[in-house]
Amino acid sequence: MSSWKRYIKDFTSYLKIEKGLADNSVSAYSNDVKKLEDFAIARNLDTKAVTYSNLKDFVKELYDLGLSARSQARIISGVKQFFQYLLMDQEIDKDPSSMLEMPKIGRMLPEVLSIEEINSLIDSIDLSSNEGHRNKAIIETLYSCGLRVSELIQLKFENIFFNEGFIRVIGKGNKQRLVPVSPSVEKEIGIYTENIRKHQDIKPGNESYVFLNRRGTKLSRVMIFNIVKNLTAKAGIKKNVSPHTFRH
Repeated sequence: MSSWKRYIKDFTSYLKIEKGLADNSVSAYSNDVKKLEDFAIARNLDTKAVTYSNLKDFVKELYDLGLSARSQARIISGVKQFFQYLLMDQEIDKDPSSMLEMPKIGRMLPEVLSIEEINSLIDSIDLSSNEGHRNKAIIETLYSCGLRVSELIQLKFENIFFNEGFIRVIGKGNKQRLVPVSPSVEKEIGIYTENIRKHQDIKPGNESYVFLNRRGTKLSRVMIFNIVKNLTAKAGIKKNVSPHTFRH
């Protein structure tokens, strides 16, 4: 049975040196193949003796262990890579995993927030601070307009048309789209602009950006994520919430 350990060692060296994979990826592949090694050794199977039928039994055992389809698929992918390596290295004449099918992985539904949770999150904002009014305007804009983080931090006054009821967004690939804007967004941006932003010392080059940090420069992506994360925790919401959640 020593052939398993030798071949797995050679396989991991191949992944690291020739394929240039990161250590965590190499470790993941190695652990996947070691699961097959345990299965094979329990059945007194040498590496070169493994058949397609054996691999089907191995997959069935993964299913019986209660592993998710995603976890099964990852392990099967590692096993396939292993046998492809052995075939390429001419250690085997035929790849027993070539006909092995991957389990169907359903697309995971994104986390969504209820109206009550949205209201709870907004209510948790401390409006006694300057950042509070800005953060409320940010959340309203993310929620009502469904903007991406990159679109939010790049939002400029020249692209806001409240009288016409829309904002112009520069999205992926520099593509422009018009997004309807709600009265609540107009109200909160107005409050933030008149009461907070107007009194800031704005750094040159940042004058046209709507949302600014306390230093007078446009916000970063990390800042938006931190704002949402902190408000989510403050509101007691246990879901995995990110700025992208508001688009859903």
